[in-house]
Amino acid sequence: MFSAPSIALYIHIPFCETKCPYCDFNTYSQIEPLMPGYVVALIREIELWGDLLNHPTVRTVFFGGGTPSYLPSEDISQIMQSANSAFKIETEAEVTLESNPGDFTSDKLTTYLESGINRLSIGVQTFDDQLLGVLGRRHTAQDAVDAYRMAQDAGFDNISIDLMYGLPDQTLEGWKSTLKKALELQPPHISMYCLTLEEGTPFEAWVRLGKMSDPDPDLAADMYEATQDTMRDAGYRHYEISNWALEGLESRHNLIYWRTEPYIGVGPGAHSYLGDTRFANLKQPREYISRLTNAADGKFDLDNVNLDDLKMIIDIVPVVDTTEHIDRRLAMAETLMMGLRLDDGISIPDFNARFNQTPTEAYESIIADLTNLGLLKTSNDRLLLTPRGRILGNEVFSRFFE
Repeated sequence: MFSAPSIALYIHIPFCETKCPYCDFNTYSQIEPLMPGYVVALIREIELWGDLLNHPTVRTVFFGGGTPSYLPSEDISQIMQSANSAFKIETEAEVTLESNPGDFTSDKLTTYLESGINRLSIGVQTFDDQLLGVLGRRHTAQDAVDAYRMAQDAGFDNISIDLMYGLPDQTLEGWKSTLKKALELQPPHISMYCLTLEEGTPFEAWVRLGKMSDPDPDLAADMYEATQDTMRDAGYRHYEISNWALEGLESRHNLIYWRTEPYIGVGPGAHSYLGDTRFANLKQPREYISRLTNAADGKFDLDNVNLDDLKMIIDIVPVVDTTEHIDRRLAMAETLMMGLRLDDGISIPDFNARFNQTPTEAYESIIADLTNLGLLKTSNDRLLLTPRGRILGNEVFSRFFE
């Protein structure tokens, strides 16, 4: 049987009450009637992967979306029960649920805790009500504060909040005010992302048509630099380009991604990475439900499946849409791209043990050039981004794919 080491489990919930105009994730609004059938299909995929991989150990679980908190909490509980049956979820596993501030009730939060959710990621985005309106968010700044306090009162002590900077008409002082209000909550973890105008989103169209001001990248860089100073002074570790945490409260799930370790994703559009293969599910929720519902009435005959063959394992899952073989060269580039996002960078001995080459041996001229430009440095057998390299991270990463 294919030996799946301990893995991470990502569970995609594609439902949103409204679709934010900057978002290009695989999410949908006004398809609530699909929810019951979706939960049935999702559980079938979870059970199938458990059988195919011989019920491997799961280190972290992450409910992402979409808006997982928009799904009835009883459905979240049912999904967690199926995951616990299909996999060996570690007793101390980190189990995160993404949430919208306006979705919480005391009963919901209690159900989350009872089902095994022990970490919340709250999509605050900003504490500026005017900018929340621009972003199409359905909560106010006070709603976000109230939701955070409600989660604390319910018993959650591991809470992350998401913030966005580089927004249209956002000022440096306005961003500093949002940071100040976030820190007043003393969250264990804060993720902060610069707005990207994604093709096909209303935001991108509005900027292209002159209906919205184009965000200023220089101002966004100033915001990022101010963030680093503020967060350091507040005692947070800048452990990844876009993430800050109090010591020991880093996102363990995301660290698995950044360290290019194996994970399974379930739900429409979810990605997985096992062995030397990356694969993704089809995106449409209706088709996803249909395939899992209609395939042998939800029952799968594994008697003729060679469970030592990863390709055959993937092929039997009716919702897998694309697969990609990760060859050695691509694996090296992705390991550098993901690992350099972390504050402790890439272990040169570990890289050499995995690929039988050091990063410098594999990318001698590129690393020399990036070092001379002040974007990379080597310290204590580790390859690291410099502070300037963090600001220009995407430019650094692209060089390894030339």
